Amino acid sequence: MANRLIIHGANIHAGGGKTLLAALLSAARPPLKIVAQVDLRMALPPDMPAGIEVRRVPPTVAGRFAAEQWLRSNARADDVVLCFGNLPPLFALRCPAVVFVQNRYLVEAVGLGRLSLATRLRLRLERMWLESKLANANLYVVQTASMKRLLERKTRGRVPVEVMPFGAQQASSAVLAAPGTPPPADFVYVASGEAHKNHGRLLEAWRMLAEEGLFPTLRLTLDEAAFPLLCRELRDLSDRHGLRISNVGAVPLSDTGNLYAGARALIYPSQLESFGLPLIEAAQRGMPIVAAELDYVRDVVLPQQTFDPASAVSIARAVKRFLAVPDPAALLHTPEDFLRNILEKAKR
Repeated sequence: MANRLIIHGANIHAGGGKTLLAALLSAARPPLKIVAQVDLRMALPPDMPAGIEVRRVPPTVAGRFAAEQWLRSNARADDVVLCFGNLPPLFALRCPAVVFVQNRYLVEAVGLGRLSLATRLRLRLERMWLESKLANANLYVVQTASMKRLLERKTRGRVPVEVMPFGAQQASSAVLAAPGTPPPADFVYVASGEAHKNHGRLLEAWRMLAEEGLFPTLRLTLDEAAFPLLCRELRDLSDRHGLRISNVGAVPLSDTGNLYAGARALIYPSQLESFGLPLIEAAQRGMPIVAAELDYVRDVVLPQQTFDPASAVSIARAVKRFLAVPDPAALLHTPEDFLRNILEKAKR
């Protein structure tokens, strides 16, 4: 057994990574000795066992570099290092290093043009880090078969890649609406507002549905402070077209159960995910899922309806199928009818 498990999560403080890291810290039990390098901004889980040594890392370049230096100097041969922030150790270590990769931007050759300048610069640097330091890890761990295929193209057999999905435990697959559950909605989309989450096409689909006289309800979880332009677009579209879309803001993990319980289905148009935790959470509750027809979705769930996430028309049609709204195909005319209609319209 390892002398210590060093969990290196110095760059994790928000989103699904924070949720999974918190679950790991809560699950750590004696006799395993744990040292955790944690971003200064991350709140530690209240149920974290006593005895875990926590090293706080400032969210700066200097702070991250110091954390890497600490690993090189302090990781002993009988330790195991779990790098939880997508990147292998910056320096070769004396002990085994396992890297948990969950950022698809780092392993797939997708464009970064829709992201902010700061995010693009960070991802380019992290891509270079991963590429140049691949051999500093003994094992890479991902959560889906799709991520494994993408990462194996980079490792080219030099370092093994294994699929080990895990998530925070849910109390039950049949969750009842608790006090504070919002009014019922047709659909809920639990996601932040980054470009790959594809809110723009989702809103366009809802506008198209309104033009057909259909007004399904949709609940979003957008942080107004973090995504002001997207939230403004949401309000403008809703006002102009009477869309029945509500935004409840960023929702703590402890409250997401109420969101799922208060909706008929999860809709998930994201174009890029390594895991898609809300898909798992919805499936655990037996909730219908309407999602993008992409590999990452079918890696983890069987959706009731799917669509092309690059097409607002496709999203709108999937919504209508789920709601059992007829969407008849175009009527095919005979050549005689076609010529007759051409002549009639030309005379007008």
